[in-house]
Amino acid sequence: MPLYCKQCEERRYPLYNTNDKETLWLCNKCQNYTDADDVIIREQTQEERDEIKAKAEEFERTSNFSGEKLSRRKGVN
Repeated sequence: MPLYCKQCEERRYPLYNTNDKETLWLCNKCQNYTDADDVIIREQTQEERDEIKAKAEEFERTSNFSGEKLSRRKGVN
């Protein structure tokens, strides 16, 4: 499975669908879903875009990350 879209050469991201129990690859620029054989299945619907945007906004609103810098522990195997 190529990681880049054959139409626009942008990166694709995997999205697992629990209903169909398969992974579809989404190109963010073309908004196309492809399967593992690099065949375009369908375009992303407006409803799916709105759902993803709502989830991102919910995560941003509920996540509380402190402003302090995360540091690595030293001397641990």
